[in-house]
Amino acid sequence: MKGLFFLGLTVGSVAFIQAQNTDSLKVKEIEAVNFTKRLPVAKEIINVQKDLDSRNLGQDLPILLKNQTSVISTSDAGNGVGYTGFRIRGVSGSAINVMMNGVPYNDSESQGTFFVNVPDLTSSASQILIQRGVGTSNNGAAAFGASVNILSKDPEEKFYVKTDDSYGSFNTYKYSAEIGSGKFWGNRLSVMGRYTHINSDGYIDRAFSKLNSYNFTALYEEGNTRIRLMAFGGKEKTYQAWNGIDRKTWETDPKFNYSGAIYDADWENIVGFYDNETDNYRQNHYQLLWEQKFNDRWNLETTVHYTKGKGYYENYKQDDPFARYNLPDVGGEEYSDFIRKKWLDNDFYGVVSTLYGKLGIVDLNFGAVANQYYGRHFGNVTGVFIPQIDEYEYYRNRSVKNEVAGFAKALVRVNNFEFYGDLQLRNVDYNTKIITSGDDEGANLDKNWLFFNPKAGINYKINNGKIFISYAHAHREPNRDDLLANNDVKAEKLHDFEAGLERQFGPLSFTANLYYMYYVNQLVLNGELNNVGAFIRTNSGKSFRSGIELGALAKISKKWELNGNVSFSNNRNLDFKVENESGVQDLGNTQISFSPDVIANLAVKFNPNKNFQFALINQYVGKQYLDNSEDHNLQLNDYFLTDFNAQYQFKIHNNDIALKLLVNNIFNKKYVNNGAVYDGSPYYFSQAGTNFMFGISWKIQ
Repeated sequence: MKGLFFLGLTVGSVAFIQAQNTDSLKVKEIEAVNFTKRLPVAKEIINVQKDLDSRNLGQDLPILLKNQTSVISTSDAGNGVGYTGFRIRGVSGSAINVMMNGVPYNDSESQGTFFVNVPDLTSSASQILIQRGVGTSNNGAAAFGASVNILSKDPEEKFYVKTDDSYGSFNTYKYSAEIGSGKFWGNRLSVMGRYTHINSDGYIDRAFSKLNSYNFTALYEEGNTRIRLMAFGGKEKTYQAWNGIDRKTWETDPKFNYSGAIYDADWENIVGFYDNETDNYRQNHYQLLWEQKFNDRWNLETTVHYTKGKGYYENYKQDDPFARYNLPDVGGEEYSDFIRKKWLDNDFYGVVSTLYGKLGIVDLNFGAVANQYYGRHFGNVTGVFIPQIDEYEYYRNRSVKNEVAGFAKALVRVNNFEFYGDLQLRNVDYNTKIITSGDDEGANLDKNWLFFNPKAGINYKINNGKIFISYAHAHREPNRDDLLANNDVKAEKLHDFEAGLERQFGPLSFTANLYYMYYVNQLVLNGELNNVGAFIRTNSGKSFRSGIELGALAKISKKWELNGNVSFSNNRNLDFKVENESGVQDLGNTQISFSPDVIANLAVKFNPNKNFQFALINQYVGKQYLDNSEDHNLQLNDYFLTDFNAQYQFKIHNNDIALKLLVNNIFNKKYVNNGAVYDGSPYYFSQAGTNFMFGISWKIQ
């Protein structure tokens, strides 16, 4: 039946952050977290040191978050290093609003989140805030599945030196060195720096990753003023693994990788592979965060930011026409082999500012943001057998995206009630222009969107908890690929209704959340990939996502703890239509692609003493469809995985040492959590069987 919620029973992960009673601005991040905890939205607040550190051995952040509520994580290389991603409530990463210290991280044009560009980001974070659904107004595009805000950690108050090193399956290793100065210059200044190198051969053939990252933070504190200067980023080189494999190959050789394949003259047999079929990118982030406390009622936070990104991916193109590269035929031949490089060179900069105030029973929050993105797209081609063709630029286009937005929030306390209101106005201009035409790259477009996004909700406090209901209306503009594929693509609209319960019962913490998300022109994945491995999206008309999310944290004793979550959902396109050779076909109500009905996680933790920690972490994901046709031939089977995690911590004089072990997929389950559709057939992204990582953390103070 349309719109009915699927109900179920589960256990789920709940993160609680203990607030500290202090007037110092040095815990501003925790104050912001506590404000978020009060809002009538579905959320999880993750303490990185407590919840993720024992598993932080080199895998990317999306993989470390895979057991959070309604989350599915994916990995191109199959072992969680390199290109990874996540979906929340079935919504792809391009519709999840990711921020770093409140600064938008999603790429302005593709709206994607490429964590491979900032390897070992988890080691630089203190807390991660996940708001499911639309959530509250934040900087960046609207959240159509969730918003994720990653808060960086501050330098410590005392001098220290730390190293984190690990090694594991598929020649995966990480070494990291970090140093902190402690406070100096009259206890006003402290700095820290970290460098990390991660290497992996990958589970998939040739899907290697060579990743480097850095983080530098300087913190100045005096009186009511707090200034942080941050520089962080990374450089990645990864062999491409974004094509997937057909079902027959997956059954017989799941590690096979078509990327870089060179065929014989008849295109029947593979005679070799190009050894530099790689993605190469460098990204540097600079943030200046100023926090000013005016008095006990008013605080101002302002961030100036700049991100520089530049890189390319390289392909061996066999028997390509000269005309594709705007080149004349050579020697009477129309085709030849080429090495192609597609470049992206972009700058993203702006300012975000938030004012917090308290007026009696009213808490106020005002925010403003102004950002500009300037991107240059160009391609170079080199002839393999024709030496006179050397780094010829065959296309160039440029894009400019401007965003100006503002929001106002209010939380009013009346007895046991808290009334919440949130108004956001967002204006987006996007202009892209072809400078040199070639290979069907780019377009001449000039688009503008003006969005008004209201939100409202009510909390009702009960003993050791609260009940809440909320409504949010949101819009989201299409991305560059959507516009290039269809100039008439429409912006998405969403009506999000949420109702939840948060309650503490002695040693048991429990959350329940009921949601109904009604979309107009939702951009759903159609299962197909473009030439850079990104999913192609299409407007689905009217659709909805509904469900229940339940979570629990049970401290059974001093030694035993249960922690888990489950989501039961119904995700449907309404009167979904597709256009094919026979015309427009009405498929009726179909399941939205990549949206399983069930996602469940359960972690069993055992702490025999203060030094040892053991955990079994289980995940179940229901079946998923690769497109929106509900064709059972285009379906990913359900799967159940179990990981084992152990940690032993001890001290030697002033040295804090931790030994860590992570064994993923301990029952060697053969499974697929991501795929695509080529010519009506399923293609799979294979995931590794049993694999391990062992690490040691050594800190000297």
